[in-house]
Amino acid sequence: MPATYTFDVFCSLDGFGSYGEGGDWGGYWGKQGPEFLARRLAQYEEEQRLVLGATTFREFLHFLGPASAGSDVDDPINTRMKNMPTTVVSTTLEGPLDWPDATLVNGDAVDVVARLKEESELPLRSHGSLAMNRALMAAGLVDRLQVTIFPVITGRTGADPIFGGAADFDLELIESRTLDGRTQELVYRPTLHG
Repeated sequence: MPATYTFDVFCSLDGFGSYGEGGDWGGYWGKQGPEFLARRLAQYEEEQRLVLGATTFREFLHFLGPASAGSDVDDPINTRMKNMPTTVVSTTLEGPLDWPDATLVNGDAVDVVARLKEESELPLRSHGSLAMNRALMAAGLVDRLQVTIFPVITGRTGADPIFGGAADFDLELIESRTLDGRTQELVYRPTLHG
């Protein structure tokens, strides 16, 4: 049975994955609360393989890599993410990677993830990696789309629209919850529309 692949992404209510110049929100748009943090830690404590594209891996390395030791980003969630078995899909990076348990796989993400789904004994989870995951959704390789919506609108400073340029999809809601009375976690089963 193929491994389940979850595309896990954060966004503002208006669909942006981050904020750009002039944004002074802070991590999680400054809206993290105890329920959200406990939920994230529980999700990442499960045995699974993290799958990242090159751009997201570079960001993780910048913010969570060796230079971050002892900083405020060195929290239990980030520590767990750094120590999960990780596959980095890239045609531009060269190894070795300065990451505890990372495997670099050169090639097209659709081919790499299709093979991983067949071979992995662990569920697969990708956080961010927007362009890669839009391509994987279009190829029918994403089993679960987990969107966490923070209670902010970033109309002026929003960057990285999470579904900008994506194909059209029908979504079947399979889970939903409200965390800390304000943050929505929605889990869908996506199917290509049409």
